[in-house]
Amino acid sequence: MRHTRLGRTGLSVSRLCLGTMTFGLQCDEAASRAILDRAAAGGITFLDTADVYPVGGGLETVGRTEEIVGRWLEGRRQDFVVATKCVGAMSARPWDRGASRKHVLDAIDGSLRRLRTDYVDLYQLHHWDAQTPIDESLRALDDVVRAGKARYVGCSNFHAYQVARALGRSETLNLTRFDSIQPRYNLLFRQIERELLPLCREEGIGVIPYNPLAAGPSATCTASTSCTPPVRYSTRPGHDLVQGLLTQGPAPRSGTGGPTGWPNSGRLPDSPRAFRSGRGTRPRVRISCSWATVTAITDAVVSRTVHQLRPRGMSGGSTAVRSPVSTFRTTSVPERTVRHGCRR
Repeated sequence: MRHTRLGRTGLSVSRLCLGTMTFGLQCDEAASRAILDRAAAGGITFLDTADVYPVGGGLETVGRTEEIVGRWLEGRRQDFVVATKCVGAMSARPWDRGASRKHVLDAIDGSLRRLRTDYVDLYQLHHWDAQTPIDESLRALDDVVRAGKARYVGCSNFHAYQVARALGRSETLNLTRFDSIQPRYNLLFRQIERELLPLCREEGIGVIPYNPLAAGPSATCTASTSCTPPVRYSTRPGHDLVQGLLTQGPAPRSGTGGPTGWPNSGRLPDSPRAFRSGRGTRPRVRISCSWATVTAITDAVVSRTVHQLRPRGMSGGSTAVRSPVSTFRTTSVPERTVRHGCRR
């Protein structure tokens, strides 16, 4: 497994990152531990979670994922880089959510308790909080770092202008700045290429893309097959997992592409010949993750099932990340094939 620096920092992280948002709901603890074991065996040393996980649950399940990860980490904490997030609602109390100083300081203590550690390597704001001044949030994150409870801070699902504003305020106030962002990014969703990725490249911000397989279609759909919402988005009738996360926040999520439904339904349009003709899901999984790790300045790809870690090259070794040029014989998907991408 290759390692890379997280943005402009000196922190080295594995090229692939294991996301855990299904742990504790769609995946019971036994399945979750099996996924963690498989990731560790493949050389993945970068784990990402959040205090509101598992996605799709309610207030009665928040924190369950961190508890599972914390129990698994016992005795091997020093072998992994651990990232978590705050901002989502943790209880029915109106102050127990958002990016206010009170909630950020309470949330980090709760996460450390559930993860059974005295620090996290990366602490992230899960999404923008329009109800809280960004200066207040940044001062709270700065205090978290100064207290030794987090080594670095970052954000997730922010628009480019929101990241730029936060960086400017951090510099003006001499506060700890965002060193990473976690946006949605895959072959079917390329909006971040227009403004966010250029900003991150210029400012040295690490990019940790999630949803590299578009929750399934990038691995299983072709031009001749219809795509249906994967189980991760439809565990029970009438309930959308991602929407469940969004509704826990203090305000409608304002991010770089946090889905509010299933945007990639229908048929996958024509795509590169190698992608269309790939037999089975393994070539498409490899291609999709290669796209997310090489096309931009990405540092890690968030995967969430043991099957995504199964293909050769996805469990470590020199082929863990391959160039889209050698994989596709092309460096990009034609513009007409991208339903939600940026227009050049």
